Amino acid sequence: MRLIILCLAALVLLIQFPLWLGKGGWLRVWDLDQQVIAAQKKNDELRARNAKLNSEVQDLKEGTGAVEERARYELGMIKENEIFVQVLDPNKKSSFVSIPPPKIEPKEKR
Repeated sequence: MRLIILCLAALVLLIQFPLWLGKGGWLRVWDLDQQVIAAQKKNDELRARNAKLNSEVQDLKEGTGAVEERARYELGMIKENEIFVQVLDPNKKSSFVSIPPPKIEPKEKR
């Protein structure tokens, strides 16, 4: 009787081995689930990034506000008749050389 119980226990263990550690076992399924969750998270982040870029492209195509903003911040451009004011941190040493503004000569009256 004891031999039969040991044989049955061994058979149960042999049957359980592929279930837990085999090619399609529970551990493999759990690992694949974790990979799917990570891929879905990355896809969500990329979808949000794509939506942001798409809205920026639409704004650049349709409006002048985004073009003006980029020209101001990236190229340092200002509009005509605007005064550019730059506030510097007194504790930070500046590597820029200050250039005085051009002198505007008044037009002669006729």
